[in-house]
Amino acid sequence: MSYRDTWYSSQEVRRYWQYVWDAEGVYEVSDDAADPTYVLGMFPYTSGTLHMGHVRNYAITDAYARYRSLRGDEVLQPMGWDAFGLPAENAAYERGTDPESWTRSCIEQMREELETMGFGYDWSREVTTCDPEYYRWNQYLFKRFYEEDLVEYTGARVNWCPDCETVLADAQVERPDDAEAESSAVDHAHAAGVCWRCETPVERRELDQWFFTITDYAEELDAGLDDLDGWPDSVRDIQRNWIGRQEGAHVTFDVTDEGGDTETAVDVFTTRLDTVYGATFVALSPGHDLARAVAETDDEVAEYVEDVTSAGADAGGTSGVETDLTATHPITGEKLPVYVAAYVLDDVGTGAVMGVPAHNERDHAFADAHGVPVEQVVEPVDGSGTGLPGAPYTDDGMLTNSGEYDGLASSAARERLLGESGVESAVEYRLRDWLISRQRYWGTPIPMIHCDDCGRVPVPDEDLPVELPPYVRTAGNPLEESEEWKSVECPECGGPAERETDTMDTFVDSSWYFLRFLSPDLDSAPFDTDRASDWLPVDVYVGGEEHAILHLLYIRFFTRALADLGLLDTREPVERLINQGTVLYDGEKMSSSKGNAIAPHEYGAETTRLFLLSAAHPAQDFEWTVKSVGDVYDFQQRLYAMVADRDDVATREESAPQDAYLEREIDRTITAVAEEYERFRFHRVVSEIQRFARLLRRYAEYGPVDEATYERGLGALTRFVAPMAPYLGEEMWNLLDTEGMVVEAEWPAVAEEIEDYELERRLVDRTLDDVRDITEVVDIDDPGTIEIVVAEDWKYRAYEHVRTADPGDAVVGSALDDDAVGEAGDRAAEYLGELADRAGALEPVLDADRELAVLEAAGWLFADEFGAEIEVRRASPDDDLAGKAEPAKPAIHID
Repeated sequence: MSYRDTWYSSQEVRRYWQYVWDAEGVYEVSDDAADPTYVLGMFPYTSGTLHMGHVRNYAITDAYARYRSLRGDEVLQPMGWDAFGLPAENAAYERGTDPESWTRSCIEQMREELETMGFGYDWSREVTTCDPEYYRWNQYLFKRFYEEDLVEYTGARVNWCPDCETVLADAQVERPDDAEAESSAVDHAHAAGVCWRCETPVERRELDQWFFTITDYAEELDAGLDDLDGWPDSVRDIQRNWIGRQEGAHVTFDVTDEGGDTETAVDVFTTRLDTVYGATFVALSPGHDLARAVAETDDEVAEYVEDVTSAGADAGGTSGVETDLTATHPITGEKLPVYVAAYVLDDVGTGAVMGVPAHNERDHAFADAHGVPVEQVVEPVDGSGTGLPGAPYTDDGMLTNSGEYDGLASSAARERLLGESGVESAVEYRLRDWLISRQRYWGTPIPMIHCDDCGRVPVPDEDLPVELPPYVRTAGNPLEESEEWKSVECPECGGPAERETDTMDTFVDSSWYFLRFLSPDLDSAPFDTDRASDWLPVDVYVGGEEHAILHLLYIRFFTRALADLGLLDTREPVERLINQGTVLYDGEKMSSSKGNAIAPHEYGAETTRLFLLSAAHPAQDFEWTVKSVGDVYDFQQRLYAMVADRDDVATREESAPQDAYLEREIDRTITAVAEEYERFRFHRVVSEIQRFARLLRRYAEYGPVDEATYERGLGALTRFVAPMAPYLGEEMWNLLDTEGMVVEAEWPAVAEEIEDYELERRLVDRTLDDVRDITEVVDIDDPGTIEIVVAEDWKYRAYEHVRTADPGDAVVGSALDDDAVGEAGDRAAEYLGELADRAGALEPVLDADRELAVLEAAGWLFADEFGAEIEVRRASPDDDLAGKAEPAKPAIHID
């Protein structure tokens, strides 16, 4: 019998099954569904075409969704489009068109590609963020946040991309030390950066901007990470370090001017309170309120602040300017100079630092440049030397030159010093408020109006959405140039006013889209609150780790804010997060700009899907190779042919030993495949399918089959592969003459639950390997009889005594007290001694009766492979092979 005569082509069957699925509405979820399993892939940005990263993401999501459907779940798997953003505006500019036309054409193409790949989406819930029906609710939620004091409009030094001509949030600035920044929030904040989109060096500008006050939730966002057990540790660590919780102290310095007449308090934050006696100066950030106040009367300070503000975040290095102010040390009373210094950032800590040059690298560099004294107050506990004064000593140690605290360890001193006047414990966060203003056209208009008399006035709800005006190509912000659109009446006084011309950061769009999927056509609210309470959190969310401090942090903030607005019951949006790795080609990430991208459809939809799923664990990167893709294609053909050619397999009426073995292996494989699907180890699912398919072919080739057993195996095989290759699954299911479609079928049932199925498999595989080794070493080409002799019962009891004993137990003596073991006398004592020598390496094994039964059932495999008579038996005390047989390792004799 040959499997080469039957050929499967997904291209030929795709349209048919897509039509049937759509006609039957198999992926649509009723609004009345009771808590469906919500499986979601991060929706794509409308860039023009799907790339391999998209397909890998959605292949993972779809395979799991289809598996859960087979397990009887009602599954919600929607899809939509992240459609606003600067790239679309730039693309339209380059092509001489408008952003909406470009975006709509991209959506049309990408939707067709997704359908071709066979992904099972509920398209009735499709959302597009550039639709006014969607961004109306961005504006609505902005207003609710504004009413709850979660929105601020304030002047701030912001990141400005001169090429994109827009503001960037901190998380949208890529810095050279991003990989190291997870361990150092301060270093990250000081590093120069480039725009995350165009890689243009970022500048710093002073602008009036809109912010979401995500810092109000810093403590809860940080604490909540501990409960996200279903999230990768790496993502939680990235968020934790970005939030940057630091325990320390606020130290208050009284500051006076040159005449000593004006006094103000300056708080600094420090995590090294033990070094407070070593403070020799106070430094203010250029944006600090006091620095700005001094600049009003001090031309030198004013010039410095202006230069640093316009030059960039790190332009100052060790630059600074001394003021006429004097700070009084709250503990020693010492008078310290006050500087304005670029290395102190407005938005880190309090915007002011106490300079301790002896024990901080940046303080030391600044002091060295400005001739400020260096005073050591911490020394190594072991008495070893330091590099002072030439280099700072930054480790903990023992206090010196610190008055009554001399001799204390750093940790103890930090606690004791909290009792000093002007010092109090404090917690600071690196997290900054979310700057949402963008000076671009293609985004959600911020629903605010600026009135000279009334100030900033929200657009009334009944006037939402504030829609974008027709696109006009300009060098800067098109909305700023749209005078007719911009000019409005003030909703409060009726006088002339102007619309806000900034649009929202597109991460606002994606911060709640998973909620809109629940009720996409609702016209009275952004989402159905009751349904959200029933259906959330998202059960499984799949996307790249690169979104850890943007999208994934923002959705956690939004969910909490919406809960506090009474719109949600849950405070965490996602229960389980799966990150997918990168598809590489010749060692580099696939990219059209690098010329190494491969179109997802080039090798066929299902071949691509199966390869992406089988190549590696979802979180791992892997290499695209043509040979491996070809192997996957051949694999599909073999599976299809097994079903298509099943009528050529001879059958019989009477039962045979191999039937029982196959029945049990079906149960074992059902259990194994289910476990691997649950763990998202699709590469292991493919391995299980390959193993099982080989066994089915071997069973068919061994002799006439029991038709019911064989059909059961083929039916299980079909359902194993269907979540990953749905067209193939439907074709195989249809050829099996089963009712309905596999997409609506049930997961195969086991005849008997087998918890430790791996032990049974391992026993058979190892025994087969041992027989192969013997025949090769002894050079036996045509064995007549193969004896497989399992150990005596007492050995299994002895084995378990030693394997489960606690370290240090007198296990030999206690095991011999077991009558079943003790009856073996000296043989038992000797065997127990051998076991005790390797106690830590003993693996779990089957019990005596089960081991014998498994090997007896597997006898046909040995007979088939070696063409010999097979005898499986239990060893007896006077058996020559009894001494060689051990649990999980039977003795083997070949004639």
